[in-house]
Amino acid sequence: MTNTTARQELHARQKAAAAADYRRSRRRRWLSWVATLAVAAAVAGMLLTSQTTSAATSTPAPDFTLATTSDTAVTLSGLRGKPVLLYFNEGAGCGACIMQMGEIEKRKADFDALGVTVLPVVMNSRADIVADMGRYGVTTPFLLDDGSVSRAYGTLGKGMHADLPGHSFVLIDAAGVQRWYGEYPSMWLDPADLLREVRNRLA
Repeated sequence: MTNTTARQELHARQKAAAAADYRRSRRRRWLSWVATLAVAAAVAGMLLTSQTTSAATSTPAPDFTLATTSDTAVTLSGLRGKPVLLYFNEGAGCGACIMQMGEIEKRKADFDALGVTVLPVVMNSRADIVADMGRYGVTTPFLLDDGSVSRAYGTLGKGMHADLPGHSFVLIDAAGVQRWYGEYPSMWLDPADLLREVRNRLA
């Protein structure tokens, strides 16, 4: 075999290898595009089919005791005599959820004027949620749920994840009776609108 023939064969092999690499790369890009499109379609479908729920209720609120991020514990029945607003959310990793609590904090004086205690509830480890609280400057202690409380209040699977609570609010009156349930797939409720709901439901 002459040097020229060897070089030609080597060039042909390199060209064939490059073509194969190109086809594999193009196939990977195509599969990635299809996967991205499928995820986008699923999310869009979820958003289109998810609707805000806001309903009056009149059932006894399930009692619970949960640890908090401030190393204390909260028992719902121990707060009897004043209204309580439970804020279930995805917690750590959900910036909108933490920012929602931050905006509620800014209206603390208004909630205090109504005698309402706001309790955010998440299914996260203390370390995970505390990290996000620090990131967004939120100071209200979060209640750490193992899923039993979120399940008891019917909030599991109402958001983006089947095993986490959705963006939900439950208003409990001073007698321990649920007066309102609000579900917000948009991951946001203006605190002014939230205060309006609380005032109306407690009136």
